[in-house]
Amino acid sequence: MKTTIITIDGPAGAGKSSVSRCLAEKLNFTYVDTGALYRGVAYEIDKCGIDGMDDAAIERFLPSISLDMTRRNNQMVLFSSGRDISGQIRSERISMLASSVSAKPAVRKFLLEIQRKMGKQDNSIFEGRDMGTVVFPEADHKFYLYADLSIRAKRRHKEIDRPDVTLGDVQESMAKRDKNDSTRCEAPLKPAADAVMIDSTELNIDEVVDKMVYAIKGAL
Repeated sequence: MKTTIITIDGPAGAGKSSVSRCLAEKLNFTYVDTGALYRGVAYEIDKCGIDGMDDAAIERFLPSISLDMTRRNNQMVLFSSGRDISGQIRSERISMLASSVSAKPAVRKFLLEIQRKMGKQDNSIFEGRDMGTVVFPEADHKFYLYADLSIRAKRRHKEIDRPDVTLGDVQESMAKRDKNDSTRCEAPLKPAADAVMIDSTELNIDEVVDKMVYAIKGAL
C-alpha cells in the first residue's frame, strides 16, 4: 500500500510542531516529530559523556542507540532502548547539541533509514528541517513554515516558562541555531523548490492549518 507523505520544514519556533499535530488530527495522519529523533541522539551522546565534536567517537557510538517513536494519546513518545526520554530532550542544552550533531553525515545517515521506514508504515506528516529536501524529496505535499525571529523567540520563551531564562537568551540561542542550521554543509535548512511557503508571523495555528488543507485539496 502506497502511503501519503506530507513534509513541514522550517526554523525553530515557527509553529511546526503545533501545526503538524493539528493537521495530522484533521487528516487522520500520523505525526512524526523528526527533531525529537535528533534530540534523542544528542541526549544519549550527552548522557554518555561523548564529545559532541568528536565525529569518530559519535560514529562508533551510534549503533548502540535504539530509538523508537510510538503514538500515545495523539502524542508521539520517544523511546531509547525502551526508556521514555520524551521529557529529557527539550532542554536548551540538548537543543543546541542536537543542532550540532544533526550536521554530521553519520548521524543523518543513521536516522535517514529510520525516518523512511516510518514513512512506509502509515500516511504521515514529517516535521523537521530537511524533510522535503533530503529525506522525502518525492513527498506528496511539502510546506515551509517560517516567521520573524522576534515572534519565534516570544513563542519559545512562553513555552519554556522559566524565570531564569530571559527572552533575550532565547532569541540569542535561536539566532545561533538558525545560523548553524542554515549554513551547515550537510543538508542545510532551506525550503524545497516545490514547497508551499507560509509566513506564520501573524497567523494562528488554525489559520496556518487552513492554508495547508487548502493547498493539499487544490493539488488533488
